[in-house]
Amino acid sequence: MRKVRKFFQTPKGLATLVLAVFILLAAPGQGIKVLGTSLGSAVLAASLLDALILKLRKNVWEFPSGAVLTAMIVAMVLRAQEPWHVVTITSVGAVLSKYILRTRTANVFNPAALGIVASFYFFHTGQSWWGALTDQPPVLKVVLFAGCAFLANRVNKVPLVLTFLGVYFALFTATAFLREPLGVAEIFRTPDFEAAIYFACIILTDPPTSPAKYPDQFVCGAIVAVVSYVLFEWIGVVYYLLGGVLAGNVWEAWRRVNRRSTHTFPRGMGNFLREINPLSGAVNRRDVAA
Repeated sequence: MRKVRKFFQTPKGLATLVLAVFILLAAPGQGIKVLGTSLGSAVLAASLLDALILKLRKNVWEFPSGAVLTAMIVAMVLRAQEPWHVVTITSVGAVLSKYILRTRTANVFNPAALGIVASFYFFHTGQSWWGALTDQPPVLKVVLFAGCAFLANRVNKVPLVLTFLGVYFALFTATAFLREPLGVAEIFRTPDFEAAIYFACIILTDPPTSPAKYPDQFVCGAIVAVVSYVLFEWIGVVYYLLGGVLAGNVWEAWRRVNRRSTHTFPRGMGNFLREINPLSGAVNRRDVAA
């Protein structure tokens, strides 16, 4: 019990509790039976896979807390009506991406974001962001804002969140004044507004794929906001938020690799691409061990 209490005091443990509260509040409006099957199978499959990989890598059994969070986020973003096997395969693929696309220090992409974007092309999935309490009455939105603010503060990523939200909504506000406002009005309405809040505090702040220092958080937040805006306005893809965070992930991974090297662009690009090459994983592990 001491270990359990200690886990739920960590950022991952607190995030699990907050997401569980969101699910309990949102699930009744989505169909508990259907949702329970897809969410349960996704969490189980992703957790078993991650636990096995951790056992092989560290020779010790560990609770796969990261896989649990990844599967929960995947299920909460995709439509509740997606077939259970699609949600499960997406979650499993997201977990695998952590071990395939990585630098010496961490995975490059947010697993849930990458998995959901990939599922759009493999399974033509839709996104409802039901986990952001989009179908709930306004009084419950207070729970969303409070939970999201609590987690952003707990992982020390408030500058990242505020920068993203500030630039993101400023760009769409400016667009509304420059042309027909109805084209961007949905950004300020349900479910897009709640999705942006959930995204900023839950997905964007993922510690392994986001910067720790405040100056870097300002830059990353702006990059994610601009790319998300461009994907929405010029391309019109449904995963514009997730596409934005993947761009921010690449910038953060590049920054970490470049910090260890004296090379600059464009020569440094070769080092970066070699380091995230899946075939170089064994070399990276030997370097770390040495």
